[in-house]
Amino acid sequence: MNRAFRFCFVTLSCMLVTLLWGRSAVGQEKIDVLLITGQSSKYHNWQVQSTAFERILKDAGLFEVKTLTPPASGEDMSGFDPVWSDFDAVLLDYEGDDWPDATKKSFEEYMKQGGGLVVVHATNNAFPQWQAFLEMTGLGGWGGRTEEWGPKVRWRDGKTVLDMSSGTAVHPSRHDFPVVSRAPDHPIMKGLPSMWMHANDELYSQLRGPANDLTVLATASAVTSMRNGTGENEPILMTIQYGKGRVFHTTLAHVGPNQTEPVDSLQCVGFITTLQRGTEWAATGTVTQKVPEDFPTAVHTSLRQ
Repeated sequence: MNRAFRFCFVTLSCMLVTLLWGRSAVGQEKIDVLLITGQSSKYHNWQVQSTAFERILKDAGLFEVKTLTPPASGEDMSGFDPVWSDFDAVLLDYEGDDWPDATKKSFEEYMKQGGGLVVVHATNNAFPQWQAFLEMTGLGGWGGRTEEWGPKVRWRDGKTVLDMSSGTAVHPSRHDFPVVSRAPDHPIMKGLPSMWMHANDELYSQLRGPANDLTVLATASAVTSMRNGTGENEPILMTIQYGKGRVFHTTLAHVGPNQTEPVDSLQCVGFITTLQRGTEWAATGTVTQKVPEDFPTAVHTSLRQ
């Protein structure tokens, strides 16, 4: 090999290595997430919630987030028609007016064909008359939901139990509570501790719904001596299969109407981590993220500033 040829060979090799390294440094193509927000009940603050959710996903370094705000409550919704196929997953931070029928149908089809959905806290209060949405979320609360909407889901004796007894959704006042993993081998939960403390949040209880193809990932319980404590292991993290679509549902992350950041429930590293991992799973069916070193323990909460 003469000197000129060897020089060209080495130069081209270095260029190829640089190109490949550059692609690796940039990383894989990001996961496209549509965050729909803009309406909530008088008990919640969608502006604070949605800002935090967008930041949490972007901080993971895996997601490209587009935030979409429909018309305000009472305004014309006929033009609200997202192109669902542009996104790997949809995160709903929404508790408001009904969508147009055509938009509902297109979203149902998106999910049936393998779309991803992330449901956070009071989103499970939305659309009490939309049957397909009830199937997607698995469980929900308030909005007139009674036994006609389906069973409550309990975790008893190491398994999921459907409870058709009477009762509507409640929650104790905000407080720290332990979260218990019930599906340690699920991609979202793999590597997380068996129990950790969640910070200063509402513990949604007695949610009801179809509960079809629902997997309980984690539960929490409030003693009956607390007002609205049920003493039951209530599902707070869950997944639902809807057609080919994947749904991650977390009941955590309450933000009251007058709260401003910082909000403990949003700063909790347990919530941050499970939202990031749950969104990746809903979009791709896998989880590549490591468990952070500041994850809460069975004794102490952990807040990220």
